Amino acid sequence: MRILITEDDAPLAEALQFSLAQSGYAVDWVSNGAAADEALKGDVFGLLILDLGLPKLDGFEVLKRLRRRNITLPVLILSGREKPEEKVLGLDLGADDYLVKPFSLNELQARVRALLRRGQQGGAAPTILYGELGFDTVSRSASIQGRTVPLSAHEAGVLEVLLHRFGRVVSKEQILEQIYSYDRGVSHNAIEVYVHRLRRKIVGGGVTVRTLYGQGYILDYVSH
Repeated sequence: MRILITEDDAPLAEALQFSLAQSGYAVDWVSNGAAADEALKGDVFGLLILDLGLPKLDGFEVLKRLRRRNITLPVLILSGREKPEEKVLGLDLGADDYLVKPFSLNELQARVRALLRRGQQGGAAPTILYGELGFDTVSRSASIQGRTVPLSAHEAGVLEVLLHRFGRVVSKEQILEQIYSYDRGVSHNAIEVYVHRLRRKIVGGGVTVRTLYGQGYILDYVSH
């Protein structure tokens, strides 16, 4: 899951970025509204954390433009503005939640999980299941027949990308785009390592990761 933070307070943005990265999310940060609007034109993010008092383009305008493009990306507003009319305007423009500064990082993490959970198929259980392999997209944990499969954050990220495209070929570039932020210089070799480890860990789940040389990877049922 990839998250975009739009915040002009650098220390706060760095603290948010670190906290969310520790939970296994790929996190990008921009410090002004124009950069946010440009970044949101690509379909790579699963959540937007949006400050309102931004330079170049304020948060309300970023939100308006996002919703005008019919993008249903979950949006969590972070703002020092606590007047009821500000909250009402943000929610009416299409924000999914509104958190007033200052706040605790634990509360932010809980709000992020709630938004991701809410976005799963109309509120249904956020677990993807193929064969005996299950993956909870909120806790980012995998299991086989109820047994927890120990995965690193990057392995979980690769599995999530492949599960969302089950039965379809996914290139290394597409995987990199989803599990790393823009400022991380990562080679395709890293993806090969994660896939190799993942393939061994999900043995017994009824699915496997097949390599299509020159194309990428495909998660599919084990052939008998």
